[in-house]
Formats: sequence, structure tokens, C-alpha cells
Amino acid sequence: MQAPLAPASAPRTSRALRGLFALALIFAVREARPLLAPVLVAVLLTLALAPAVRWLRRRGVPEIFGALLLVLALLGSTVPMAMSLAGPAAAWWESAPTTVSQLLEQVEKLRAAIPGLRTPPQRPGRAPQQPAAPDPLKERLATEGVALTGVVLTRGLAFVVSATATVILLYFLLASEHWMLSRVVEAVPRQRTRALLLGGVRAAQREIGRWLAVVGIVNCVVGLVMGLLLWMLGLPNPTLWGVLVAVLCFVPYIGPMALMGMLLLAGISSFDSAAQILSPMLAFIVVHAVESNLVSPLVVGRRLSLSPVAVFLSVMFWGWLWGIAGALIAVPLLIALRSVCRRAKGLRLLRHFLEGERERPPSLRSLLRRPAVKPVRLG
Repeated sequence: MQAPLAPASAPRTSRALRGLFALALIFAVREARPLLAPVLVAVLLTLALAPAVRWLRRRGVPEIFGALLLVLALLGSTVPMAMSLAGPAAAWWESAPTTVSQLLEQVEKLRAAIPGLRTPPQRPGRAPQQPAAPDPLKERLATEGVALTGVVLTRGLAFVVSATATVILLYFLLASEHWMLSRVVEAVPRQRTRALLLGGVRAAQREIGRWLAVVGIVNCVVGLVMGLLLWMLGLPNPTLWGVLVAVLCFVPYIGPMALMGMLLLAGISSFDSAAQILSPMLAFIVVHAVESNLVSPLVVGRRLSLSPVAVFLSVMFWGWLWGIAGALIAVPLLIALRSVCRRAKGLRLLRHFLEGERERPPSLRSLLRRPAVKPVRLG
């Protein structure tokens, strides 16, 4: 009589349960965005700014005052810039109805140029028996404009609350970073694991801080160049566009694509000729091509390089999960994950997929000819 095969299905059931738990966790994280997004942003900023707090502590400045100085410096560099942009943003919002009407005129011209979309002309000499049907495009834009105002006000208030919570949490994390890290390391029983944990945290701090500094400087230069070019081209509010370019360039691939579409719409609403309409978008394409192909590879270097596929998938996943906030933190999270993979033996395969191409990979035929690596027995 054969034994029952029930224990063989136990691993499959366990894997299925883990998969269901992972899916449930993903959707739970998506719904908890208002709570988790400020926490995660504050943690990433803590990883980047904690070395500066330690540097001040070694020179006699207590952590509570060093954290306060850094937070005040961060606010002092961002709040005045936001206040200076409030005027152009308000002017743009006031001119939004005129911009929409200009866009509608351009759309009508395009519809008239396409045979299948043009409005059929009325016969002369005959009065219309019934009023013409309203244009669904204009009605939809009017309805969406009213809804957009409510969404902007709601999201603006939510952003102010989230930013305030992030700043407060950032101060507490910076002031207690050494204490929390020492308590976590102390709770780990094995000495080797302690060393790996501390080394991984310090490596993540260095790499995230270096990436933010280098990419931030490059994006600021790109935003300044684009602001000057758009001012020379005559596009309204070039300062606002320059800041928008500097911020959205932190989101690889998706940010530049969104900027190209936005600059095209700005050209349609601001100019009449085809050359002037396309000039803002073409200027950004040229500047972005020079930055991504010449400046960034030279400045960022191989140490901070990541796999383009991993970056794109990370931006897509976190953008779907948390929107713009998720897309902005996608690359720093990927850098932190790579720092963990460099110190965990079980994650070496994932590390090879995350890292950028540093050397030419061997051919597949040479890999087939290599002898198998014998496992090493420990102890």
C-alpha cells in the first residue's frame, strides 16, 4: 500500500500563499500612500544627509543642532524658490482659460485639415431647422476644467500636509540616526551580520548622497540652460519651465517624455507658425540628448551606473504605485537595494541585473565551454 502524497504538495501551497501575500502587500502599500510616502521620502533623505550630521558631530556640534541646521538649510533653499515661482504659477493659472481656447482653435484647425474629422459645412440659403449639436470636445474640456480646479486644490492641500510631515520626520530621524542604528546593530546576534548590516547602511548612505548631489547639479544646469533657451524663444514663464525641467529630469525616461509633450502643448498655445510651435520641444530634445549621452556618463561614472532595464522597471512600478512621488524615489530605492545585494550572497544574481554594464560580457559559446563551478563546503 503506497504512502499518501500530501506532503509533496506542501511546498506548492506555501509558494502560492507567499505569492498571494506579496500581491496583497503591494496593494496595501498602494492604498497606504498618504502614510508611507512621507516616511519613505524622509528615510531616503536621512540616508543622504546623515553623513553631514556625523561630520558636524565630530566637530563638536550635537546631533539635535546639526539636524536642525541641515533641515533649516534645506528649507532655506527650497521655500524661497517656491515663493518666487508662486507668481508665474498664478499667472499661468489665470491665463489657463485663454490657453485652453487657443488650444481649441488649434484643434479645430487640425480637425479641418483631416477629411474624416472636419465639421460638415451647412448649405447656403437654408436656415438650420434645429440648433446645432454642441461640440462634445468643448463640453468635455469645460467639465474637466472645473474638475481640475477641485483636484488641484485638494492635491495642493494634501501636498502641504505631506511635506510638513516629511520635514518633521526628517528632523527626528537625523537627530536620532546614530542612536537608532546602534540599537538595530546591537539587536543582531551574529558579529558578521552586524558588520554586513552596518557596511550596507553606510554604503547606501554614500551612494544615495553622491547620486543626489551629482544628478541634482546636472539637472539644475539643464534647467538653467532650458530656461535661457525658452526665454530666447519667447515662451511665457521660462523660469517656471526651467524649474519644471530640473525636477522632472529626476524621473528617468518618463520625465523627459512628459516634458516633451508639455513643451509641445505650450508651443501650440503660445505660437502660430509650425517652426515656433516645435522649437521648445526640439530645444529640450537637443539639451537632453547632450546631457544623457555626454554629460551624465562622464560625471556620474560607472560607480553609480545602473541597468537601464532595472531603472525603467523601477520607475514604472513605483510610478504606478505612488504616482509622481513614487517615480521620484524609484532610483534612490534601487541604489539602496543594490547596496544590499552587494553584501548578501543570496542576492548576487539580482545584483548583476541591477548594476550597469562595466565590461563587455563573454559570449554565450564561451560560457557553455566553461567547466561547472564545484560547490564549496563550509566547515
